[in-house]
Amino acid sequence: MDYFKHMQERIYPVGRLDWDTSGVLIMTNDGDFANQMMHPKHEIEKVYLAKIQGLANKENLRPLTYGVKIDGQKTSPARYEIIHISADKKTSIVKLTIHEGCNHQVKKMFDTINLPVQKLKRECYGSLDLTGLKPGEYRELNKKERELLCKK
Repeated sequence: MDYFKHMQERIYPVGRLDWDTSGVLIMTNDGDFANQMMHPKHEIEKVYLAKIQGLANKENLRPLTYGVKIDGQKTSPARYEIIHISADKKTSIVKLTIHEGCNHQVKKMFDTINLPVQKLKRECYGSLDLTGLKPGEYRELNKKERELLCKK
């Protein structure tokens, strides 16, 4: 919120990022837009890059594609892609795509399959990504981007 102290209107985040998670975060003053972006029924995809402790493979990641139980609820199926495996460090980089957004969901999903997250970054929120932005930078959405997000 420190970036937006100059704004007269009240703005708030669409979803959240944990203090130790970086990446795409949408800020808005439009409650209907925020609800559409966050509500699971709209199935807005969020793509995360997770550095995990352990060696990822199809077998140990498979449960994510069916949904795993966290906090007494089963998650919707997720998609994953193994980006990198470091056998000597016993870590992996996995791209995970979900459309929900429960509290600490990605971390809890990986914990459930015994692959704890060491570092997490939200790469995409719907059609938005970090292209052209450095950490701490922000920009306004243009009309076309907003329309694209609201199409779903």
